[in-house]
Amino acid sequence: MTINSKVLFQQMVQELTIEADTSEKEAIVYLTLGHQYNLSRIDVLKGKEVEDRPSSLNDIIRRLNKNEPLQYILEEAWFYGRKFFVSPAVLIPRPETELIIKLVSDRISKPGEGYSIIDVGTGSGCIAISLALEFPSSTMIATDISNSALEVASQNAQKLKAIVNFKIHDILNDPLDFGVLDMIVSNPPYVSESERSLMQKNVTDHEPALALFVPNPDPLLFYKALAKQANESLKPGGYLITEISERFGKETAEVFTRFGLTGIEVVKDLDGKDRYVVGRK
Repeated sequence: MTINSKVLFQQMVQELTIEADTSEKEAIVYLTLGHQYNLSRIDVLKGKEVEDRPSSLNDIIRRLNKNEPLQYILEEAWFYGRKFFVSPAVLIPRPETELIIKLVSDRISKPGEGYSIIDVGTGSGCIAISLALEFPSSTMIATDISNSALEVASQNAQKLKAIVNFKIHDILNDPLDFGVLDMIVSNPPYVSESERSLMQKNVTDHEPALALFVPNPDPLLFYKALAKQANESLKPGGYLITEISERFGKETAEVFTRFGLTGIEVVKDLDGKDRYVVGRK
């Protein structure tokens, strides 16, 4: 038996009980049907016939209605045009983080030459792997405090055929002892514990707290560690490039300055919010 995909789409949107507007629910269902049946949006709008609804779709709806992120259910997320495996051991890659790749690219004057770049707190490996594939002549190192995260990142590197050297490392307690570096990039934890109650439950209940939250008294904890180690590990002229909380652009820039970095830039994301800070040794 077959079913009209447009009818199936409408059924699934109605079955979603999550707190989301109609457009967000529709986006979730489009992604689900794309994964399940390899359907494009145009296929759905045209009502392309597909095999009758499998039980796996009912399971996806049930899990979504318990606020489980779709990316964890499907075990995939897109970043910089590539599909990454994700699990609850790692944060789901966000579109705004993709700009880090451009910030690095803008500061690589000779792409064919080998640069030494480290991604601190790599999670799924999306930043490190993207950079390794964009700049194959460079040496890419990626660290994380979580062995489980490094397992996910290693799996992604193997699948995407990227050469990345993965290392277990605690930026708060261990020296960044990986040779002299051209660039340090990082999307560290930056959400204050006090903000937890304001966040959506699909984030707080499922994504790893270790990669999200910092103590209320010191929300810039990781930026202090990164700036200190950048001043010690970067080559003269090397860069520290970090994603930040929109609340702390000025404060993060001041931390970079305090630890001796120069040419500080606070860069906004596509929504006009402070989202990255760049400093140079």
